[in-house]
Amino acid sequence: MKVTGRTAAAIAVSLEKNLYAGERGTGEPLPTVRALAATLRVSPATVAAAYKLLRDRGFVTGQGRRGTRVALPRPTVARAAPPMVPEGTVDLASGNPDPLLLPEIGGGLRAVGADTRLYGERDDLGGLVAFARGEFEADGIPPRSIAVMGGAMDAVERVLREHLRPGDSVGVEDPSFPGLIDLVAAYGYGAVPLDIDADGPRPDRLQAALRSGCRAVVMTPRAQNPTGAAVNAARAVDLKRVLRGFPDVLLIENDYAAPVSGATYQGLRPDNLRHWVVVRSTAKFLGPDLRVALMAGDELTVNRVRARQALGARWVSHVLQQLTLALWSDPSRGRQLARAAELYAHRRLGALAALRERGIDAHASSGFNLWIPLRDEVNVVQELAHRGWAVAPGERFRIRSGPGIRVTISTLQPVEAARFAADLALALRPVRAASA
Repeated sequence: MKVTGRTAAAIAVSLEKNLYAGERGTGEPLPTVRALAATLRVSPATVAAAYKLLRDRGFVTGQGRRGTRVALPRPTVARAAPPMVPEGTVDLASGNPDPLLLPEIGGGLRAVGADTRLYGERDDLGGLVAFARGEFEADGIPPRSIAVMGGAMDAVERVLREHLRPGDSVGVEDPSFPGLIDLVAAYGYGAVPLDIDADGPRPDRLQAALRSGCRAVVMTPRAQNPTGAAVNAARAVDLKRVLRGFPDVLLIENDYAAPVSGATYQGLRPDNLRHWVVVRSTAKFLGPDLRVALMAGDELTVNRVRARQALGARWVSHVLQQLTLALWSDPSRGRQLARAAELYAHRRLGALAALRERGIDAHASSGFNLWIPLRDEVNVVQELAHRGWAVAPGERFRIRSGPGIRVTISTLQPVEAARFAADLALALRPVRAASA
């Protein structure tokens, strides 16, 4: 690893470039302060200051006698690569909702006010907050403090930043949404995998994670991505019982597909938990490009997020807020959302039935993604592409769980589901034969 520089800032930049290039992996040590100071012919204090700059940004951690070590598997704020959808294939990889089940934007735009909004006006649209408050109350979520955010991951990122510091551990479902895995890594937090089954996170794994020192947990109560798991009433009781023993942990519920998830919301927050939020994005039922989410939570957390938001983005565009309110509160929209949830459930159940007929194990009890465990996801993905299907390989979703593929069935009709299941069974033959 070649490091240059005479000042702390220059040395930190040089080290950062080396980390970008993969010169050191997660957990590997950097040179000692004295060794690097001797190499660069600078004082140890200068190198120590450079290492502090890297620690403050979450790139490295100081581990006492073990020295300074790399904290991140990817020391950039990584962006999940878009799924590969080869030309001419059916897209079951991207995770998008069915565009035919999203509202037409044109009608909502006519409801957007023509007045220009200026600095100093209220950041959050009162009508949207009031409407969201009713939605949260209907599910038993205390709506005392609500904030408008620029999407679900914007909310998750801001909440984590207000409570954690680099080196803190976060419990993350495994498998999980790639954007969350990247986010946790990019800020220097340690991802502690929470094994999940059809009913959501396993209580024993949650308890083990909290006992190991997790400062926060991020869980999806329904339509978990990529597995489609949904927390039922019994599992919610068990998870609350575990969380009750750790009142200082931060709980983030990412309820991103709420009205079209096809499952009843089961809250995970025990009454004694001090810091919590429930995040509801509109991306899956109004459209991904709106970039609007509503967040309810404890007063301190929401106020912290608002204060930091005021320093940067300032507010979510009032045009987008008005459009969100117009589309979401339309009297006919409730019926359309219920119909969308029914269609997604019908397609999900149809796909699962077609796969079972072929002897293929698949999981999903909500949402429009299926998780299919496999021994060799790479070859199966390639073979399916040859047969005209694009699916998402599981590597991007996994921390330590076994291989698999994610299949988005939001637009998959029954006839196509039968054909897909047949082609997947054929793609699995060589893999099964090799592993027999």
